[in-house]
Amino acid sequence: MTKREKAELLLRLQQRGSSLLLPNAWDAASARLFEEAGFSALGTTSAGIAFSYGYPDGERMKREEMLQVIARIVSVVQVPVSADIEAGYGPSARDVADTVQGVIEAGAVGINLEDNTGNSTHPLFPLEAQVERIAAAREVADHAGLPLVINARTDTYLAQVGEGEARLEETIQRANAYIKAGADSIFVPLLLDPEIIQILVREIPVPLNLLSLPGGPSAPELFQLGVARISIGHNAMLSTMGLVRTIANELHEQGTYETMSRYFYGFAESAALFSVS
Repeated sequence: MTKREKAELLLRLQQRGSSLLLPNAWDAASARLFEEAGFSALGTTSAGIAFSYGYPDGERMKREEMLQVIARIVSVVQVPVSADIEAGYGPSARDVADTVQGVIEAGAVGINLEDNTGNSTHPLFPLEAQVERIAAAREVADHAGLPLVINARTDTYLAQVGEGEARLEETIQRANAYIKAGADSIFVPLLLDPEIIQILVREIPVPLNLLSLPGGPSAPELFQLGVARISIGHNAMLSTMGLVRTIANELHEQGTYETMSRYFYGFAESAALFSVS
């Protein structure tokens, strides 16, 4: 597929009424394993990539390094890839534009763009500023002739902005403003309340994206509530870290390899994953 065809496919896969389960890769190997499992599109996880390169989360990894990883992930899979670009690697609309240009050059056909400032006192960008930042992303994509899928993330629930009805109203207000600025879908991480999910599905005229969490509602349960797109964020990467920790502890304390044997992935299979890259 061409880059444009991949963008159009990703947009179709996440339409309202659809059920797109989007795993998030942090390197080429995880991307290929997700593709081999049969997923029709992938996302990247900025936190997972940052951790794998020795950085904390929150735009502590340089834009250029993140784009290099995104480009490598895109290069080893055939399916559309949506790139997690956090808050755009800078506060201004120009920063977002530069990042989106890099994403397009890397071959990704979608982005997650969040409104989280990383500042505990003022956790979200002012509405007008975030609207300008989303509009800048759309302008760059339009100039490139690419129907880039912009998944606008609002952290009203993650950052616990306001309470109760006020938080819900803030979420709806931001969502609709982001849509007018050019967003194709709205992402509200850490929202698990079925009643509120159904309100957002009703009040937001574009696909709703939620984050699945271990111990939370299953993907089929969320889809039944009207959610169109579900991503797993950094959870698979953290589970992999947990597995490596178990291997390390067993090896160090007992000198045995039971955990490695249980989850071993063959060398030949691994090599075959990259035979087309």
